[in-house]
Parts: sequence; C-alpha cells; structure tokens
Amino acid sequence: MSLKRGLLWFGLGLMVLLYLLPIYVMLINSVRDASSVSLAAMWQFPSRISVEGFAEAWRMLSPNLKNSLVMVIPAAFLSSILGALNGYIFSKWRFRGSEILFALLLFGFFIPYQAILLPLVRFLQWINLYGTLPGLILTHVVYGVSVTTLIFRNFYVNIPGSIVEAATVDGAGIIEVFWRVILPLSLPAFAVALIFQFTNIWNDFLFGITVVPNPQSQPVTIALNNLSGSFSVDWNVVMAGAIVAALPTALVYLGLGKFFVRGLVSGAVKA
Repeated sequence: MSLKRGLLWFGLGLMVLLYLLPIYVMLINSVRDASSVSLAAMWQFPSRISVEGFAEAWRMLSPNLKNSLVMVIPAAFLSSILGALNGYIFSKWRFRGSEILFALLLFGFFIPYQAILLPLVRFLQWINLYGTLPGLILTHVVYGVSVTTLIFRNFYVNIPGSIVEAATVDGAGIIEVFWRVILPLSLPAFAVALIFQFTNIWNDFLFGITVVPNPQSQPVTIALNNLSGSFSVDWNVVMAGAIVAALPTALVYLGLGKFFVRGLVSGAVKA
C-alpha cells in the first residue's frame, strides 16, 4: 500500500471514529442506571446493563412517537407526490413562463422558517387547523414541495423525451403518461424525496412547537427536549430517548438506502 493511500485510509478511519464517538457515548450511557451516570464515567463501559432508561423513555415518548408517525408519513408522501407531478410538468410539458414559475417555486425552499411563522399561524387559525396535527402536516407538505419538485424535475430530465412522445402518439394524455410511463420509472427519485422529507419533518422542532402548542399533540422532538428537567436531568433516560427518537429515521435509511444511492447517481439531486 502506497503512502498516499495509507494516509487516505487513516483519514477516513479517523473521521469514522469521530463520527461514532458520540453514538458510543449515547449507547453506553443509555444502558446505565441513573445513579451511575456521571461526567467522569461517561466513556467507561457500564459494569451492569440496565434498561430502566429505555423503559422510562418509552413511557414518556411513546404518545409523541405516534404523533410524529401520524404527521411524517402523510406529509412525506403528499409532498413527494406533488413534487413528482410538478417535476413532470416542468421537465416534459414546458410552457411559456415555466422557468420563471419553477424559479419562484424553488425560492420557497430558501425562505427561513422564522420568516413565515406569524403569517403561518394566522393562516392556520383562519382555516381552523392551528394547534392540530393536520395543520402541521399541511405546513410540512407546503414547505416541502419546493425541494421535492427540484428532485423530481432533475430526475425526469434524464428520462428520454421520446418515451413521452411515443405515449402521446398512442393517445395517452398528460396524466396517463405520468401514471403509466413516468411513475413506474420514479422509484429512485421517490426514495431520495421520501428520505429527505422524512428526515427533515421528523427532526423538525420549530414548526412542531409553534403550530402545536399542546404537549399531548406535539411530535417526539419536542417531547425529547422536555425530558430534561429544570433542576435535574436523568441522563440515561435522555440518552435512551434520543436513541428511540432517532430509530425511525435509521430504519428508513436502511430500508431505502440502495434506492437512495441509485437516485443520487441518476442525478436526482443535481442542481
């Protein structure tokens, strides 16, 4: 092995180690009992394995985990489907002003959350969805359409236009071409969009605490933050809660990982 390749592997190994260290600390402290968690012993493997932290974390977070699942699944799917339709139109059925409209749609992706909180709350109050999970779902769908449109539009650009032309010659309309021809080819792009949206929506904190002020209806990220008490913190419960809250996104990556890589290679997130 050459010196250059050896240095490359050393650097990669060092980065992997730095990435895994926080996960290691979180795992070993989540299986301690509350009395043995301390700053001095945080790197040491526990002498006794305890699942008390996980049991308590599950008891406190399970209702909010359900709220997050009820929110993230329809929000991710709806924003992906709308993005697929938009991407299809902007890539295969261009019209006068379509590039300007596409640029305006993408502009929404760069608007910071904080800039739209007040009008968002007023609008949700106006349509009687403020403080509800459907209102939070609507918020994430609308905010996610910009990026999902970009993902699908750049993916569909790589699909030969002759396929669409052949379908239209056979008498298929816009929707039929999308349903019968384009959609079956879209699995890699859907994997990218769903993983991106699932991760962003699941990890969101600001919209969750603003749109749904009721703790019983809030997503798991808000409940995880509330595990830290004002005067004392059960770190084993907090660490276990972080693992429980992160598990769904990890499972999504494991399930759709190969499609995610295929979508990236196909240019699904290429600007």
